[in-house]
This record gives sequence, C-alpha cells and structure tokens, in this order.
Amino acid sequence: MEPDLIIRLAVSLVFGAVIGFEREYRSKAAGFRTITIITIGATLFTILSQKLGIPPNQDRIASNIITGIGFIGAGVIFKDNYSVSGLTTAATIWIAAAIGMAIGVGEFILAGATLVLSMIVLGIFEKVQNWIDALHREQLFRINYHLDYEKVKTEVEKQIVSFKIGYKVVKCQRGSEDITFYYNLSGSQKQLEQFTAYLLSYRDVKSFEE
Repeated sequence: MEPDLIIRLAVSLVFGAVIGFEREYRSKAAGFRTITIITIGATLFTILSQKLGIPPNQDRIASNIITGIGFIGAGVIFKDNYSVSGLTTAATIWIAAAIGMAIGVGEFILAGATLVLSMIVLGIFEKVQNWIDALHREQLFRINYHLDYEKVKTEVEKQIVSFKIGYKVVKCQRGSEDITFYYNLSGSQKQLEQFTAYLLSYRDVKSFEE
C-alpha cells in the first residue's frame, strides 16, 4: 500500500466532512456522513481507475462516477405541486464527488480551492440570496374558497393588486363543498407578508396555504 494513497483518502475524509457538516447543520437530506462517504468513495474510485485502467482508458471507472452521483443527487430532489426543493443539496453532492476525484488524482491544491469556493457559495452566498428574496421573490399561494366564491375572490385579488403584488392564477380545483385557486405571486418579502396577514384576518376565505 502506497502511503500517498492513504493520505489522499484521509484528505478526502476531511474535505468531505467540512461540506457534510454544513449540510448537516442546515438539516438537509444528505448530511454529514452521506457527503463524507460520497467524497471518500469518489476518491477511491478515481484511484482504482488509475490502478486498474489500461492506457489510454484509465478514466473508465472515474467517468462513471458522474453517472452514479446523478442517481444519488436525483434522490434528494423533491417536487411538490409547483415548487422544487433539494437542488442545492444535489449540487453539493455533485461538487463533493468532484472534489473527491481531484484528491484521487493528487490535485490537493485544486481540491482545496474548490472546497473554499464551495463553502463561500453555501455560506456567504446564502445571505446574498436572502437579500435578493427580500427584494423580490415568487411564491405559490393556495387559497380555498366556499362554492359561492366570486365576490370573495374578487376582493382577495383587489387586495393583491393594492399591495402591488403581481399575480397569476396557475391552477383551479373544484371540490364538492369548496373551490381552490393556486396563485403564483411575485413581490418583495414585505409585500407577501402583508398579504399573508390580510388572509389571516379575512374570515370569508375558508383556508389558505403558502
């Protein structure tokens, strides 16, 4: 066993643990152990690719890491009606595998630089994202009306306009005793919060969900 290979695996463990800690701290689907194992696994497969491959096909095993990571990443992406979650975690899995591969070929500086940049994006960039969301964001509201909904719906939509919020009805579902409209609203965080407060105080709306 070459000592250098053990060092690569150890570095991979540390780098993977750093990214995994950030995901675990935020209670994401792929957390501390998952990300660490993915990074170590990518490193090992890259080493084995070099060891078992025959020139000029030494990248055969390593190239399939990307395919395998795609399946794992897809498992943490969830779609609920018109919203999608888990994309950042899936991308984190992808970059963790890439870092593991870089370590596997001995590119420690490249892997370290990628780790630093990844932590900047996951940490500092979240504050930038929150600032952007405060300025403008889109949010899906599901508002449930009684069957004689026309007047109430008109009042609700007038209030949306009065808050200077853009809106679009994207879906409508009729039940036996009620009717539900799905609104895609766009505006600042403050405007959307004002509209939420309005819905909470408006008794003629049967129920709503954001």
